[in-house]
Amino acid sequence: MPIKDRRIDRFKVYSRRAAILAGFKGLLVSGLVARMYYLQVIESDRYQMLAEENRISVRLLAPLRGLIVDRFGRVLAANRADYRAYLIPEQTRSVDDTLDALSRIIPLSRDDHQRIRRAVQRQRAFLPVTVAANLSWTDFARINLASPDLPGVQPDVGSTRYYPHGPLVAHLIGYVGAPGEDEVGRDPLLQLPGFKVGRNGIERTFDSQLRGQAGNMKVEVNAVGRVIRELERKNAVQGSTVQLTIDFELQRYAADRLAGESGSVVVVDVKTGEILALVSVPAFDPNDFNLGISRTKWQSLLADKRKPLINKAVAGQYPPGSTFKMAVALAALEAGVIKPDHKVACWGKKELGNHTFHCWKREGHGVLDLVNAIQHSCDIYFYDIADRVGIDRIAEMARRLGLGSAPDLPIPAVASGLVPSPGWKLATQGVRWQRGETWVAGIGQGYITATPLQLAVMTARIANGAHAISPVLTVTPRSGEAIDKAPAPLNISRAALDVVREGMARVTTHPRGTAYAARITDDGYAMAGKTGTAQVRRITKAEREAGVRKNEEKPWEERDHALFVGYGPIEDPRYAVAVVVEHGGSGSRTAAPIARDVLLKAMRANSAAAPVDKLPEQPTLTPERGVDV
Repeated sequence: MPIKDRRIDRFKVYSRRAAILAGFKGLLVSGLVARMYYLQVIESDRYQMLAEENRISVRLLAPLRGLIVDRFGRVLAANRADYRAYLIPEQTRSVDDTLDALSRIIPLSRDDHQRIRRAVQRQRAFLPVTVAANLSWTDFARINLASPDLPGVQPDVGSTRYYPHGPLVAHLIGYVGAPGEDEVGRDPLLQLPGFKVGRNGIERTFDSQLRGQAGNMKVEVNAVGRVIRELERKNAVQGSTVQLTIDFELQRYAADRLAGESGSVVVVDVKTGEILALVSVPAFDPNDFNLGISRTKWQSLLADKRKPLINKAVAGQYPPGSTFKMAVALAALEAGVIKPDHKVACWGKKELGNHTFHCWKREGHGVLDLVNAIQHSCDIYFYDIADRVGIDRIAEMARRLGLGSAPDLPIPAVASGLVPSPGWKLATQGVRWQRGETWVAGIGQGYITATPLQLAVMTARIANGAHAISPVLTVTPRSGEAIDKAPAPLNISRAALDVVREGMARVTTHPRGTAYAARITDDGYAMAGKTGTAQVRRITKAEREAGVRKNEEKPWEERDHALFVGYGPIEDPRYAVAVVVEHGGSGSRTAAPIARDVLLKAMRANSAAAPVDKLPEQPTLTPERGVDV
């Protein structure tokens, strides 16, 4: 082939290859252009949003917890500044090394190390973990000074729950604590470090109202997550204020009168059922639970024989003793088995079969009618009328007066007490009711038990003319509706009530009344009442023959409970009180003087005055920092 022809063929081959390469390059450029058009035009909004999300951080702001106040607006649970330190796991090379370094600045126990490691393992690495809270200003300043050498540690100022009156309202208010591990995943708010939820009392029942609503803020961050500027903020909404019916000054006074004892005081408004004081002593400091109670202190609370963790006012169940005699008297009068002038001779004891029942007064009271029997608290008289009326009608009257069922209150562990009956005994013990057990029930002993709150309600229903008031602890009911219905009548005759109330008045106003020494002498403030002394163990025949030891000679756990119930003023009752002093001995000597002083305080201070409408405002304590969500 000539050289010229060979050159022409080679040129054609090269031209085809160039065309193929050019075509391939054209397709590639077209694809790139199409992709760029798709990304920059069609998908521009989506990628702009993703870029913004990498640049913008949304952080959750914790709300302040709502206040708890008394009927006059006095603050019982508030918030205060909390100096604390967080650890952000993803910002530290080694959690253990950081904790070791921090331990040289502030004390961190082995339990603290374990708690922090568990929190690091169960939540996302960018979420902060609370290392220490409620720090002193000195420790907080030391952490700030050392922060360059503590990677991942963030000092912060937030808010924490504070109970300014500590034990005085502990059983009512309850306390807050960290949410459990099984709760954290349900609500982003619970993932905030240091966030607390209600764990007992009012704090727990009204937790959703007190918790408030979280806010948020948008901040601009750089590539390493440092905040450049705040772009937008929606402030958190503080929780609602919960107002109680309690008069705190009366609560404080009642607690002071019970100081050194183990027991409770309850004061209620006889017309509305509002609880004005609900005291249980000894108590605990709810601030200890908020700050993190030590194991030593917790064990000491559990081991204390006076049971400071139990709210004795609503959970303590005691034999009502002679304070129950009004219920027995009303049952007998309403059943028609006796009249007010029914007389019984008391010579100190009464026989039933081969068993002897004794009166508290060994030589007896002589011949008494009903009013005098209440005045002198004669046991023989009430053995007699209990036998006549029977346990079923006694139990029915006791329930009408509020015993035997748990009141509906927004606090935990409200006990129902026990009003026994033959059917109850047969069902629970498999044996029949005995006649002697009716006699024992007639003086408030045996199986029957009641709480101090129930005894106060019983007394209020007698004082207000037999209307079925129910105890109320919050100014605004949980339903959000005002209570505008008058309490229902109990259908107890006025004649029967007048006899019983006359006997109660003579207990404190007649020189031979069992509580005459504890009477109120101020004009217009006289009180009526009933003493009670409840045995905690049976006195054997041998002990009685040997001579029963005085209460102060017995071990504390074997001493009688001292009780008193009363109301005042006598002419126009407004307040009812119940006092129980555990192992306090005589109701007339121990419980009656306390009840007198507390009742007089309530009447003078007008504790049942209408609650205030204007409630205090919480100072702003909104944390400046937030937590990424």
